[in-house]
Amino acid sequence: MARACISAYLPPDIDPTKAPIAFGERALPKLNEELQSPELLTRQQALMALCDLVHDPEHVHQAMKLGFLDNLKPLLVDQDSTVRQKTTEILYIMANHNVGRYGFIENEVIPALAQLLNDPVPICRKNMHRALEMMAELPAGAAGIVENGLVPSLVHKLKTELDEIQELILDTLANCLLVDAFSALMAGAVPVLKDRLTHESVAIRSKAARVLLVISVPLEGKNTVWSEEVIPVLVKLLEDSHPEVCANAAGTLTNATITTQGKYAALGADAIPPLLKLVNSETSKVRLNAIKALTTLAEAPEGRKTLLNHVGLFQKQLNDPSEAVIRAAKIAIRVIEWKP
Repeated sequence: MARACISAYLPPDIDPTKAPIAFGERALPKLNEELQSPELLTRQQALMALCDLVHDPEHVHQAMKLGFLDNLKPLLVDQDSTVRQKTTEILYIMANHNVGRYGFIENEVIPALAQLLNDPVPICRKNMHRALEMMAELPAGAAGIVENGLVPSLVHKLKTELDEIQELILDTLANCLLVDAFSALMAGAVPVLKDRLTHESVAIRSKAARVLLVISVPLEGKNTVWSEEVIPVLVKLLEDSHPEVCANAAGTLTNATITTQGKYAALGADAIPPLLKLVNSETSKVRLNAIKALTTLAEAPEGRKTLLNHVGLFQKQLNDPSEAVIRAAKIAIRVIEWKP
């Protein structure tokens, strides 16, 4: 005969690691109170529950109004690594939403996050850098990172951080340097980035070249790329097997070879042959940047003399499916065929 039996196991939809969430509008206020609890377990469970809720931008907006950030910031330096990990994860998820990013700026979360640059737990540092990377995608967020003086620290961390974190730092720097490249130059970023160009990771090589592309926009950056002998390394990258690496290397060469000394450094490194090969690349970004780099080299008499034998290659690009490539090819032909 069947008997009623109460199982000793919890129902499958109940997680004992999370705080029970109150009903309706009371849910977030209750969690906000629990974040301030002196009991470690209570704080941990509240963070676990909050981590699920902040995926919804409406919950993020409500959390901002309730002052969650003021209670989350102290938890970034909590002695418990689980608390720090979940706090950084929550902030990273919030930074995925515009309302979260603007809230970070208003509540000065960026300097609070920076306290974890030297955290002993890798996942805490990774989450922190993921949050900063998301912030940097917003111009005001990138400006906030620069204004808080974090660029030199980020450059320094490229020397010691794990590869996956280096990728995040490079993405952050690429956006921050659009706001201000000089802080990175003063921090000695170019030689550090030069070392990353020969890294075994495709992503790090590509992202390092992208940061150099941005840092070489101002004249000081162009001169530093030349003086640190980065140009020969970039020329070697033109033969990389990954298109994004080639595209960023060619883009950086375009900027660096605007100066006369940059042009002759690239010509001395025999940049024209690999660039000519890239003109026929299957990737439009590679074709475009290669043509632009060749155009700047054609401004030197020696470069123009060599490229006069390859005008037909540029004429073929006038039928390219990309309008940008067609425009670049027309300019290249005009520069190469120019006669004094």
